[in-house]
Amino acid sequence: METFERVFQPDFEEVFRKDHYLKGNWAERVFKNNNPVVLELGCGKGEYTIGLSQLHPEKNFIGVDIKGARIWKGARNANENNIQNVAFVRTRIEFIESFFGPDEVDEIWITFPDPQLKKRRNKKRLTGSRFLNHYRQFLVDQGVVHLKTDNDIMYAYTRSIAEFNGLEIVNATGDLYHSKLADEVLSIRTYYEKQFLNEGSNINYISFRLPSGEEIKEFPDEKT
Repeated sequence: METFERVFQPDFEEVFRKDHYLKGNWAERVFKNNNPVVLELGCGKGEYTIGLSQLHPEKNFIGVDIKGARIWKGARNANENNIQNVAFVRTRIEFIESFFGPDEVDEIWITFPDPQLKKRRNKKRLTGSRFLNHYRQFLVDQGVVHLKTDNDIMYAYTRSIAEFNGLEIVNATGDLYHSKLADEVLSIRTYYEKQFLNEGSNINYISFRLPSGEEIKEFPDEKT
């Protein structure tokens, strides 16, 4: 992947409690424009990042994942097809604040994350209060967070934490493909989503606005 343009794989020492050199500089140094930046966290093979970039050439898209073998497919696609509004970052999402400055990101997509169902694993959920408070540091005020998941518990948890914190829910459905929401953007299907659909799983979707000035709190009685 080191031969691909716009693929960044910093060492642990470069981002652990440090700012990456691209923080606050994605528009100038990478995309060479001031178009909105959209993140896909846990991007896997990059299907959503690539799909969104083709539907919205007026925006820039960055896929983030820790697994290089997954990112490779999307990065190769972007490189071979000269897709200029796509980049990929290989890092842990715990370090995401090292890469982006205030108001540098307009939207966040989280597609089929690990639901972390073991007891007291809510701190590891990408829609939990810990991570939402990370996102607030670089997402524009009232920027939209999107979640697609096959896991009903993950969906219910995310909807509940949004409601608990008084966040504006833009859209929500427990059965995307039997709802009126399944437009061309929400119908992009990842490798894992195709597997879930073949197994007969329903697909949940929720989007909500995240205010930058208000700390997100976890449920006082959260046990899962």
